[in-house]
Amino acid sequence: MADLIRRLKNAALCALMQEKLDDWHRNYHANSCDENLNSCCELMELSSNIQGQLFTILNTTAREGGQYAGVDTLKKRLLPHLSSCFSTPSSPVSPDNSVSLFKDSLGKERKIRELANCHEQELQKLETQLLSTRLELGALKKELSEANLELQDTKTKSATTLLATEDEIMQLKSELSSAQDHIDALHRKQDTLEDCERQIRHLKDDIAILSSEKCILQGKLSRSRSPSPTRHDNRSSSPQYRKSDSPTVAMLTNSSRHARLVSRFSDIFANDRLDAQNLLRRYIEDLEMVQRIIFIATLESFHAAKTAFRQFKLRVRKSLSPTHSGPESLEDVVIDYIVRNLDLYDVQASVSDVIRAMNVNPKISFPPEVDFILISSFIREVCRTAFAMQTLDTPIDVAFSSDGELYSESKYRRSYDSDYTAPLVVYHVWPALMENDCVLVKGEVVTKRGALWSPGKRRSRSCSPVRSRSVSPCCSVASRSRSPSPMRRSGTPRL
Repeated sequence: MADLIRRLKNAALCALMQEKLDDWHRNYHANSCDENLNSCCELMELSSNIQGQLFTILNTTAREGGQYAGVDTLKKRLLPHLSSCFSTPSSPVSPDNSVSLFKDSLGKERKIRELANCHEQELQKLETQLLSTRLELGALKKELSEANLELQDTKTKSATTLLATEDEIMQLKSELSSAQDHIDALHRKQDTLEDCERQIRHLKDDIAILSSEKCILQGKLSRSRSPSPTRHDNRSSSPQYRKSDSPTVAMLTNSSRHARLVSRFSDIFANDRLDAQNLLRRYIEDLEMVQRIIFIATLESFHAAKTAFRQFKLRVRKSLSPTHSGPESLEDVVIDYIVRNLDLYDVQASVSDVIRAMNVNPKISFPPEVDFILISSFIREVCRTAFAMQTLDTPIDVAFSSDGELYSESKYRRSYDSDYTAPLVVYHVWPALMENDCVLVKGEVVTKRGALWSPGKRRSRSCSPVRSRSVSPCCSVASRSRSPSPMRRSGTPRL
């Protein structure tokens, strides 16, 4: 009983009710109707809570006093109070109503006790469930601790594995660096071997020259020992015998260089040309324009190489003429010097000349965001090959070509997409290699019927979105390429 009173005291519901009542009194005129009703309902709820606790204390106190203890007090004070609370002011409570109300209150108390018992049973069930939940929680905590231990073991093993992997990576890196060092050493050895092979070739050439000179000297010695004066007179009367008596390196290696350069020209067509074509196809979708660019680059490379050869030859002749006194002619000495010093050829200047000429060529166009320097490696190889071809006894050149010319079976072969019944050439893919009037390597052309007179195609090419780099439409490189070369030996026009 004292516990219930203490809890009622500690709840401080009366003080809270007083505070809310004071607050409602202060703000009554400022509140709306709903707010005032809510405040009243709150006070009624607090009052009913206090009354419920007081009735509980009253019931507990009556049970403690015995079966008939406190009956007079309840009849005199509680029943009239209850009758006045549950009745209207206009209708006073009669004794019969008081008895009925008392009976109702006893029934309600009985229901309250039953509800309290049910509540206690439910509390016991909840406590049982709470106990089982705590047990499950303890089991889960235990499993969690075990999982943490396993996780720590896994982390330790992973760290160990990671350290082993890092050690393996470091070992592989060291092996890779040693392998790269070994490769570098092999490259150096290869360069050394190439230098040795180059020296061996030079020595073989020198040996061949010395052998030929030995044979010549032996022939002279045998002829000098011969008593026939007629033979001696015939030898001294021949003015052209001096050149054959002392052959140069260029004369001795002419056939081998000829075969090697022709083979190199075929390799450029089979490999370097396709690489340049694949590189250009990344920026230009039109295959015809790509093939035209490569063809014109080849022609311009031969033209630039021949020009550079003439200039280089003039400089060598000017340098060697004051000191020349050997049995060979000055021309042979100059060619021999050029053959021995092909590395002195400034190929980069020729590449720049080719790119400059292609930029003003009206037949080709190129995207504005890139430049013809994209195929500079291809142009460089063609220039080197063309420059070396000029040092041969009979220089090799590419054949004269023009769009719309008559197709020649002996000079060209048709491309795979050509019309094999068309008589005229639409455009060239690769030039033919000529030596005087003889075709050494056939070129490749595209032949189609009616393509040269199709206005739609020409108009589409001129209106192509690819910006042309031509700066002067009257500056035609084709007219320059059609001019006959001063170094040709027959009536065949050269580029």
